[in-house]
Amino acid sequence: MNLRTLRAFVEVVRQGGFSQAAEVVSLTQSTVSKAVKTLEEELGMPLLNRLGHRNQLTAAGEIAYRRAQVLLAEHSDLLGEINDLRGLKRGMLRIGLPPVGCGVLFATMFATYRSRYPDIDIELTEYGSKRLRECLEEGEVDLAALLLPIDEGFDYQPVRNEPLIAVLPMNHPLTGRECIDFTDLADSPFILFEAGFALNAKILAACERKGVTPRVTARSGQIDFIVDLVAAGLGVAFLPRMLAHKHRHAGIALVALDEPHTDWHIALAWRANAHLPPAARAWLDLAAEQPLTGGPGN
Repeated sequence: MNLRTLRAFVEVVRQGGFSQAAEVVSLTQSTVSKAVKTLEEELGMPLLNRLGHRNQLTAAGEIAYRRAQVLLAEHSDLLGEINDLRGLKRGMLRIGLPPVGCGVLFATMFATYRSRYPDIDIELTEYGSKRLRECLEEGEVDLAALLLPIDEGFDYQPVRNEPLIAVLPMNHPLTGRECIDFTDLADSPFILFEAGFALNAKILAACERKGVTPRVTARSGQIDFIVDLVAAGLGVAFLPRMLAHKHRHAGIALVALDEPHTDWHIALAWRANAHLPPAARAWLDLAAEQPLTGGPGN
């Protein structure tokens, strides 16, 4: 049993198939298949049930998958601690960011970081919040930008707190209001982000508290497209204030959303008991220099 075999098995489970896993680990499909078979022979039990084009974990596979994730994360920590010996003259910043808001928040920080630490390589991973948490748990990234509240097992440093803004078509009857809540929008179709975006959960939870069942008419992971859909009259959307103002144009109206517990409060998180490399600590120090909240027009 070796780490390469374990990595191949974990990626087969994570990616949902042998061919997809082969692309991730840069091996041939037959090599990945052989690695899983070797692992099964060493453990003396089947780990996967092959159901057509799908692979389902057996009971032994569940145990092997869980333990393999721990071993791979420990190996990642080992490499990180050894890299500490080199200090910030060499190393890697492995950071996971969500597609929503990362450009506005972090683009300038990346430029500043590069100027301060030109020899640090940056490995950027972009996913929705659910997948980013998994990457963090499995040691694939050292830091991940997540929305509060942060799950147990992670430490975190707040980065930015922005209220949500309702994005309405210009001809919507509520465009003249100073602020609105979800009861005001009960009859309006909603345009939400794709599944896996934590902002959706905040919006839907707030609707449930108000007894509102939203009618979702479209989903997208692209802010520009969401704003265009609103301008075309397809429905209403909700964006953090700084993003709403950045994407403002003539076809939409922005109205403050008076809903508690819906703020877009983003933080940088890391595993509580894991080693945090100097490159990641330097990123946290840089993030601490940024304002935690923006002005009304930001």
